[in-house]
Amino acid sequence: MVNEKTNAFKAAVLFISFAFLSCKTTAQEPAKNTASQSEITLSKDLKWSDKMALTLMKRHPESYMIDDTKKPKWDYVHGLVLYSFQELYKKNPDPRYTAYIKGYLDNFIEENGNIKTYEIEKYNIDMIVAGRLLFNVYETTKEEKYLKAMQLLRKQLEEHPRTQSGGFWHKKIYPNQMWLDGLYMGEPFYAQYTVTFENEKKLDDVAKQFEQIQLHATDSKTGLLYHAWDESKQMPWANKETGKSPNFWSRALGWYAMALVDALDYFPKDHPKQKEIVGYLNNVAVALAKFQDKESGLWYQVTDKAGEKGNYLEATGSSMFAYAFAKGVNKGYLPAEYKKLANKAFDGLTKQLMKVDADGTITLTQACQVAGLGGTPYRDGSYEYYVNERKKDNDPKGTGPFILAALELNR
Repeated sequence: MVNEKTNAFKAAVLFISFAFLSCKTTAQEPAKNTASQSEITLSKDLKWSDKMALTLMKRHPESYMIDDTKKPKWDYVHGLVLYSFQELYKKNPDPRYTAYIKGYLDNFIEENGNIKTYEIEKYNIDMIVAGRLLFNVYETTKEEKYLKAMQLLRKQLEEHPRTQSGGFWHKKIYPNQMWLDGLYMGEPFYAQYTVTFENEKKLDDVAKQFEQIQLHATDSKTGLLYHAWDESKQMPWANKETGKSPNFWSRALGWYAMALVDALDYFPKDHPKQKEIVGYLNNVAVALAKFQDKESGLWYQVTDKAGEKGNYLEATGSSMFAYAFAKGVNKGYLPAEYKKLANKAFDGLTKQLMKVDADGTITLTQACQVAGLGGTPYRDGSYEYYVNERKKDNDPKGTGPFILAALELNR
């Protein structure tokens, strides 16, 4: 009997100690999201947007885990995917979606507006885009920390190094360079911020970024834009006369097309630069339509080189174009025919590049994981470079735009 009591006492002590340690450990862990994996079920009749969102939540229980990230990191891929969740919530107000977004933000935003893992002194334009999530959460909670975090990102843009002609450098480590990617990373946030808090006073500067990349990166023959432009013409990848990079990469063009349709949300119709930006969208849409694969509706990794060795129909760029075309039509910027092209692209994504698992979760294949220029190891922007970069199933640069395209097409 004594032994039984002693053992029960030891067990109780162990249980209390374990509970105490668990509490201590939990307090140091990232903010938790409300939806557990076991609760998430996917039925066949769900829309593609919900299917993809719930797939991501099931596979990545915490939103910072998107892209298989092991530790919380303020990053552009999370900004992109969670922005698609924000738009999805407008169509299907499932509270799990907003909890997933807020869970991400609350891992980073401190009471003074500081953003953990973000370093302003790196002047990396990629770090701005996740700031788009802060407008909604500030509006709904009125918590000052979210406003202060937006102000911090706005400060980066105020101080961000620029080309002599006024375009934002892609990063401090890439001096004098504008990349198409950077237009999406910076301009929609910049446009929304200046409209929300500055009485639109910087919309001309937002437009200037598009003007600069349009002027310096466009190919007069195809109408496509090259991945990047080096004002100094010093980079080994840069054309010694024009500063342009050597190839057209579909995802870079996708970032640019999405930047145009998203920044236009904040340009009043009577703003002097609005028509100019709509014109850029029409120009790039005309150029891209010529290179859409007639059979699949998709686009190749290297946009203008269909059929060349190693080139492949690529998911992220195709998803981005489907979104930009569909939204462009829905907003009245593009002719109605582009909605048909967007639907054709979406059919290609769902019929040719999509895998459906037994539990109803979905996987988008043939997604280029990452590509850039310069850096270490050195990336030369050659055709061989782009077609040999790694692929990753359900890469967030594909899943976010896929959700956005599904929403615009009501699929």
